Amino acid sequence: MQYWDSVWRQTDIATMLPAQQAGGAPFGAIRNGAIAVRDGRIAWIGPDKDLPRDQIGPATVVHDLGGGWITPGLIDCHTHLVYGGSRAHEFELRLNGATYEEIARAGGGIRSTVTATRAASEDALMKQSAPRLRSLLAEGVTTVEIKSGYGLDLENELKSLRVARSLGQRFPVQVKTTLLSAHAVPPEFHNNPDGYIDLVCNEIIPAAAKAGLADAVDAFCEGIGFSPAQTRRVFEAAKAHGLPVKLHAEQLSNLNGAALAAEYGALSADHLEHLDEAGVKAMAAAGTVAVLLPGAFYVLRETKLPPIDSLRRHNVAMAVSTDCNPGTSPISSLLLILNMACTLFRLTPEEALAGVTRNAAKALGLEAECGVLSPGKRADFVVWDIDRPAALAYQIGLNPSRQVVFGGRGLSH
Repeated sequence: MQYWDSVWRQTDIATMLPAQQAGGAPFGAIRNGAIAVRDGRIAWIGPDKDLPRDQIGPATVVHDLGGGWITPGLIDCHTHLVYGGSRAHEFELRLNGATYEEIARAGGGIRSTVTATRAASEDALMKQSAPRLRSLLAEGVTTVEIKSGYGLDLENELKSLRVARSLGQRFPVQVKTTLLSAHAVPPEFHNNPDGYIDLVCNEIIPAAAKAGLADAVDAFCEGIGFSPAQTRRVFEAAKAHGLPVKLHAEQLSNLNGAALAAEYGALSADHLEHLDEAGVKAMAAAGTVAVLLPGAFYVLRETKLPPIDSLRRHNVAMAVSTDCNPGTSPISSLLLILNMACTLFRLTPEEALAGVTRNAAKALGLEAECGVLSPGKRADFVVWDIDRPAALAYQIGLNPSRQVVFGGRGLSH
């Protein structure tokens, strides 16, 4: 008989399975439950009283938790955490009245980070990015998406993706990489944005695909970014190289980017403050996830909320993420973002937690692998010292994580 490797028992479990699969239990809860792991996968999950004792062998490690909760490992599905430099000075400019668009058009914003990122070596970028990743991991993140987009040329975009891949090799976390070369027009193409899109489509995307450095392709479809026509070209190039797409859409205005993303079967459309009903319907039909980014909403002091009620009404899956980046969301706490999603966007605690587990996995195309706790999924989960799952969205500044388990291996704090 092949025994289990480890068992966690005598704890409540938020499986985060959809209500129809969990008998209607909020958070997919199993009260006084147990999880058994073998070969890095969940082998059994259910009420502790039903735990098959014959699968517990002499070498099985049994964790008697005596309370608390277990949730799936958290998933941060939209970050830009690999970058050089700092933009604290722009924070001051905004507080003195400058808008995001004004700063960007004056050569700040994304372009200032491009200068610092291009000047940094891979080792320097690794050293600057690692603390941001460590902060996420300490709060129970077991999967993170990392975008490029601060190199904006072939050499530096690939450099950023290599650093992102290296972070996934050096730390106990699954990293999914996204090529975001269509993030801004670099200085050398200032008067020729279409020429830059030629470079993105004809050189950068093919090179990233050939090197196996990108899991998806993203773009910034916005007045200060790229037009729908330019975005379509990027999507066509991604499609030609077998890469799924996602899109920064409807953050500052409505260019119908979400509908364009849905047309290409995008994994997600992100931000969405200016999303209209037609865009919501298009996303619903395509199964495109809405990634909500309350950190950027907060930092930019925006007032227009994403259409949460419309997204609910059309059953569009809503993910939640830090948008960790140097300019508009310098945040590396997914627990803080849970609170923001509830207080700013009026998500329920259950919707918010689904947004950083089940729906975040779908936004990365990983729903078969992680995001919920059920047999066969990778054993990524977090043991929390809390009395109910809503506490994760309620508390600010306190990390109640007792243990993070990644691939069945318990990590020490």
